[in-house]
Amino acid sequence: MLRAQQLAVKRGPCTVLADVDLVLNAGEVLGVLGPNGAGKSTLLGALCGELTPAHGLVYFQQRRLADWPGTARARQLAVLPQSSTLNFAFRVEEVVALGRLPHASGQQCDALIVQDALTAADARHLAGRNYLALSGGERQRVHLARVLAQLWPGAEGQVLLLDEPTSMLDPLHQHTTLQAIRKFAEGGVAVLVILHDLNLAARYCDRLLLLDQGRPQALGSPEEVLRRELLRQVFGLDVLVQRHPERDHPLIIAR
Repeated sequence: MLRAQQLAVKRGPCTVLADVDLVLNAGEVLGVLGPNGAGKSTLLGALCGELTPAHGLVYFQQRRLADWPGTARARQLAVLPQSSTLNFAFRVEEVVALGRLPHASGQQCDALIVQDALTAADARHLAGRNYLALSGGERQRVHLARVLAQLWPGAEGQVLLLDEPTSMLDPLHQHTTLQAIRKFAEGGVAVLVILHDLNLAARYCDRLLLLDQGRPQALGSPEEVLRRELLRQVFGLDVLVQRHPERDHPLIIAR
């Protein structure tokens, strides 16, 4: 699927990401965790081709990512950045339809996909509204629908990269968003999602990558990564790690 080999990124003379070896598998949700400035968004930028590595390579479907033509890559790989700037008074459906630009599936088919993607992102009720009149959280859900529409209906061989998709959302929509992402992965899409909430990561991710100061500190299951001493080392936070009483995944409680 998507593979990084000895990936390193520099900003000027400073190395901001290094020693990343990573394979993103079909049907998997991989969560990326770490404090501010740990290199999470830099990693996403390198994995989608926005940033050129100073060292190492990124492969997508056994082919160097840099060798993919733009339109072909956009049909297989979608990216939701940390912030999406759009200053035009488009209707919500028009924003979501931007995700269909790499495809030649026809206006009628695209209109149905837009509605399906809005439903998946719990944003169907926003249809017809002016994008600029939406709240920050509503805009975030519309952009989630846009990247879902780009890969719709989702299949093995595709990759979805998401940078903090829950950052502006209330607790209910944090869960509905991650449930939509989880369901998309069940169709075979490989998903990488940057998160700050450790408990959301524990609940919805199959594996976790923990970054600190631009370098991987741990990669594995939530049980393997969300350990008390490791979290204290990386975040400087003393926590209790217990088991969720119903779901049995790790439950992180700040002391």
